[in-house]
Amino acid sequence: METFWSQVLDFCYQATEQVGDRLVADFGKLQATNKADGTLVTAADRWSDGELRSLIARTFQDHGVLTEETTHIFPDQEWSWVVDPIDGTTNFTRGIPIWGISLGLLYRGTPVFGFVYLPCLKQSYYGYWYGETGLTGPLGAYCNGQPIHTSDDFPSKNHLFNLCARSTGVFKNPFPCKVRMIGVASYNLLLVADGTVLGGVEATP
Repeated sequence: METFWSQVLDFCYQATEQVGDRLVADFGKLQATNKADGTLVTAADRWSDGELRSLIARTFQDHGVLTEETTHIFPDQEWSWVVDPIDGTTNFTRGIPIWGISLGLLYRGTPVFGFVYLPCLKQSYYGYWYGETGLTGPLGAYCNGQPIHTSDDFPSKNHLFNLCARSTGVFKNPFPCKVRMIGVASYNLLLVADGTVLGGVEATP
């Protein structure tokens, strides 16, 4: 398994950097259109989606793939990737440099590995979790190869807390921290994982 996990991590680094370099060239320059569910999509989303599917298919030929821009039918393979080709399309189209490429690897339906690369910030987050799958391998969560962990601090006005646009109802009562809205669900929660903020809420994913 150790060789397999090394292959997975190396693939994620290489694939997201390759795709990310191309996306940076289009960053803030493309017009978005609305999908049927009301969310935004650009030509860059579609290109990134197709490129990542092709890279996965060439590297892990027996793995299934479920992506944002394809039919949402979960693959029946033992190993499956779940991909968001541009996580934070609104930020991407508006020229806000907080957006990423998200890859998740599932084993028999259980998420066991995740990787998020933010090209403009040059940050790569990844982590492992095996639950009751019986798998073994590396443990923990990392940013650019360094271990990360949540904060144990007590809330105060000198600490941050992330919300999404659909969770502002918390302001009906006094809130103990300064609030930020990142605009990217994965990064919202990753900032909790690395201790930058004390907590985060995403109402709909």
